[in-house]
Amino acid sequence: MPFALPTQTLVHWLLALGLNAALIALAQRLPLLTPAGWVHAGILGSLLWGTLGWRGWLAVVLYLLLGSLVTRLGYRRKQQAGLAEARGGRRGPENVWGSAATGAGLALLTTAPAAPVPLLLLGFSASFAAKLADTCGSEIGKRWGRTTVLITSLRRVPAGTEGAISLEGTLASLVGSGAMALLLWALGLLSSPAAVGLVTLVGLLATLIESLIGATLQGRYRWLSNELVNGLQTLIAALLAIGLALLLP
Repeated sequence: MPFALPTQTLVHWLLALGLNAALIALAQRLPLLTPAGWVHAGILGSLLWGTLGWRGWLAVVLYLLLGSLVTRLGYRRKQQAGLAEARGGRRGPENVWGSAATGAGLALLTTAPAAPVPLLLLGFSASFAAKLADTCGSEIGKRWGRTTVLITSLRRVPAGTEGAISLEGTLASLVGSGAMALLLWALGLLSSPAAVGLVTLVGLLATLIESLIGATLQGRYRWLSNELVNGLQTLIAALLAIGLALLLP
């Protein structure tokens, strides 16, 4: 189904706010987010429904569900090894915006007069494909990666080291990026199989760049938190996708 932006009216935005408030009230007992995380997810959901409609909103809900499911895989073993996500895998506000700030900004830009909507949707899609790729690579690599090496030197390091990669984790990143791209295509946010391929590859590339940032910069600067690095990764993915779409035939 071709993608069309919803009509921007006050009623539409009030509906977006009301629906998300109701859905968050019903869903907040699910072990996905912290209480504050649910509030921020409601703000994000209202923004996405208001700008992109139900399909943009559903895309991010599916990302959240898939990311949470992957985080729970082998959770007990990762917890025993000290590699599990804190708070039982529940995401807080910092995780919500670290993953979605780039996508939310691009969604808002689609409402500008004469906005290049297809390019913005491509960047939006790439940002979430990259984030799911990162989650899949990290969680699968920590649990099932046989050999973990530092991306800059290929020196063997313990699982969970910043900037570490494994073959299993890298393949999981590719699968996660491709799965998210296919979902976005099914929802109409991506327009063609070529766009799906581009977003899949960009998602993997941005994940490897994030590992490079983790290996070279994150340990040097205390302010460079995981959430900020996540935000940089999604921004890199969006810019790469838009730039390549402009350069390639």
